[in-house]
Amino acid sequence: MPIPCRMLAVLALFSLTSIPAASAQTRDVAGARDYPGIGRFAGSVITGYVVKDFDATRMQAAAFKDGQPTDARRLEGRIFRIAYRTNPGPSILEVSRNFETQLAKAGFETLLACDTDACGAIPFTESIDTLPVPQMWVDGFNYRYFAGRKSEGGRETYASVIVSQNNQDITAQVTVAELGAIANKMVDAAAMAKGLGDTGHIALYGIYFDTDKAVLKPDSRPTLEQIAKLLTGQPQLNVFIVGHTDSQGAYDYNLDLSKRRADAVAAELVKSFRIAQTRLRTAGVGLLAPVGSNATDAGRALNRRVELVAP
Repeated sequence: MPIPCRMLAVLALFSLTSIPAASAQTRDVAGARDYPGIGRFAGSVITGYVVKDFDATRMQAAAFKDGQPTDARRLEGRIFRIAYRTNPGPSILEVSRNFETQLAKAGFETLLACDTDACGAIPFTESIDTLPVPQMWVDGFNYRYFAGRKSEGGRETYASVIVSQNNQDITAQVTVAELGAIANKMVDAAAMAKGLGDTGHIALYGIYFDTDKAVLKPDSRPTLEQIAKLLTGQPQLNVFIVGHTDSQGAYDYNLDLSKRRADAVAAELVKSFRIAQTRLRTAGVGLLAPVGSNATDAGRALNRRVELVAP
């Protein structure tokens, strides 16, 4: 009988990625931390860490039937994806049970807890949200999955854990979805003008960069268009473009990163919108002007911003 294409792809991926090099990691990836109240299995390191203020994730709240999902959920809100690797020793079940126990203590009710065949084998793993190799590895022939939900203070939170194995290392990913509507981060030219007039500055949260990068992401364009509209409509207006970061990372590094991000905004305004360079001055203040607590994820998200400042 011919081997299905999907199976061939899985086998090819296994041959390419099941490598001992992943075991060389001895510390968490930069900026990573456990989700509060859940933590990690003893001796684990974080191999992948992605947090988005607003995103979507896929979770399964029930096992597959006849190879198809029976309760697939698309969750939107603040999404945490945290992948771990644990050195040889514990079993998949031991690591998973520890996470499940911790989630129960944190108030999560169980929606689904299953092992490979009971979950739905390989098709099941293709329908959930995992970070890419080498951050996370899932063996479709050997894993355990848990999904839970809690409601607290009128807010729904979902959590899932997938635990598998690569060579003798145990791999796990915790995905948490704090449900919520998207925040309106668009600030139009009129609001920018008002902010500059009323307080001398305006914070912009529609300017996007990848973590530790100073390259503008394409979805920054709507906000850049509004900055250009402001400056085009007020030919005598000059502005400072000031970059801000949260407190994660070294002080000097954050100062430099925030300045490079401000420079990137100015360069794009000059290049794509024909704003005169002489009207734009840039600065980076790193973590020195927080507007939220750097002790919380929500506060750090507020602190990562670009501001326009009136001279």
